[in-house]
Amino acid sequence: MIPQFPNPNITITTREDVADLHRLVNSAYRGDSSRKGWTTEANLLDGQRTSEKLLLEMMEEPEAVILKYADPENDLLQACVYLKNKSGKLYLGMLTVNPELQARGIGKQLLAAAEFYAEQVNATAIQMTVISVRSELIAWYERHGFRKTGQTEPFPADPEFGLPKQALEFIVMEKDLS
Repeated sequence: MIPQFPNPNITITTREDVADLHRLVNSAYRGDSSRKGWTTEANLLDGQRTSEKLLLEMMEEPEAVILKYADPENDLLQACVYLKNKSGKLYLGMLTVNPELQARGIGKQLLAAAEFYAEQVNATAIQMTVISVRSELIAWYERHGFRKTGQTEPFPADPEFGLPKQALEFIVMEKDLS
């Protein structure tokens, strides 16, 4: 079943979206273009945030989707989020908004779509990982109902995910939906 999201600008991506997703995600997290927004990781990591190959693999995972937000005027991909149902909890990752459009509520709209999707798949919580030194991002998620669980995970030693400029780890955050 493909859910009809309350926001008509948010839909599930397809293989045809991969090149645009690749450009969007890398522009929002790495390199000079990412510095136009507040979610940049350019000071923490070199290299790319993801590859077209990894995006395709994410799309093909069982129980996973990548949602996209398309501009209502020109249908251009402006934001996305990865969601995967894992044993009753919805994992949220790669929440991305075009750096030039950040702080306009698009991220909040994708979080609302994630909660809607969580209801559709009967998830009781949304869980995510955030780089532990990203205090402004952690605070943003806390303002939207997420809490730190106290758990940590190692940062992947995978050049396809980025090359750390310092030692990094993830914290696990969760929002209870029950």
